[in-house]
Amino acid sequence: MKTFSPENLSLKDKSILVTGGTGSFGKHFIKKLIEDYKPARVIIYSRDELKQFEMQQQFQGENAKCLRYFIGDVRDRDRLTLAMNDVDYVVHAAALKQVPAAEYNPMECIRTNVDGAENVVRAAMDNKVDKVIALSTDKAANPINLYGASKLASDKIFVAANNISSHSRFAVVRYGNVVGSRGSVIPFFQKMIAGGATTLPITDDRMTRFWITLEQGVNFVLSSLEIMVGGEVFVPKIPSMKMTDLASAMAPNLEQKIVGIRPGEKLHEIMVTSDDGRNTIELDDRYIIEPAFAFWKQHSKGNYDGAKRTDPDFSFASNNNPEWLDENGLKEFLHATGIKLVA
Repeated sequence: MKTFSPENLSLKDKSILVTGGTGSFGKHFIKKLIEDYKPARVIIYSRDELKQFEMQQQFQGENAKCLRYFIGDVRDRDRLTLAMNDVDYVVHAAALKQVPAAEYNPMECIRTNVDGAENVVRAAMDNKVDKVIALSTDKAANPINLYGASKLASDKIFVAANNISSHSRFAVVRYGNVVGSRGSVIPFFQKMIAGGATTLPITDDRMTRFWITLEQGVNFVLSSLEIMVGGEVFVPKIPSMKMTDLASAMAPNLEQKIVGIRPGEKLHEIMVTSDDGRNTIELDDRYIIEPAFAFWKQHSKGNYDGAKRTDPDFSFASNNNPEWLDENGLKEFLHATGIKLVA
């Protein structure tokens, strides 16, 4: 299983701000920072005071003395600008992520995911932040729901920001479903199995999904922060699994009931479209979508050691993936996140 660990990243005595820092990714990312990198300051920027209070109880001791808790919303540019004072790096993880909620509350989704992205960019440029890396999603490629469309718009904002910034550099990481995260199907299946369910619901027996662990996601962001020059969309090479195989691995004795695909849901997720494939290079552990802007070629950027260009018709989707999870692979993934199969 790939680790995506950075090789030479140094964050010692640096100041890092994490938007959405009290979420699943944020907490794991910050834990990694304070244990392994000895930063001068880590600013947790989020809007939920209760989650910040709970996080303060969780993170204590000598390592946690660098943590700063900053109440604020990415919709508030002035507050962001204040929070980014004297910050070296920003990791933008704040977003409205629930697909049904976004469909029902479209303007709220846009204000956070799109307007919030612009606010992060402007605040970073105002403070001359060195590097900003934004978290995206496989749903942003060929989106069919508002959440995916809003994250595609966010990706475009961060990539294009490199056109107008004289100092700050911006890049994006895009990856798939996080094993065991809130809203993941794995905890949902576990709850059903533990509750004595006789069947597991499957939306479509052809459905496939990408999978990544939280630890891999954190390392992928850190390693992308290390190598980015500004303008890239980084995509990890991670495995796929059929949802029917997932259900069979978790509960081999339970029947599977096809319940129909939900609104805004795809049969297969995609992370590099065939149109983006023309501008994609690959390393051993990731694909890099290069920006189609003059600044990229003009400054001879993107000369990654060992990178090769993908075929012109290349695409990376969960159904054409060369790497697949079987039952043993799933168990390895779950073990890495402390999840045990209950069946």
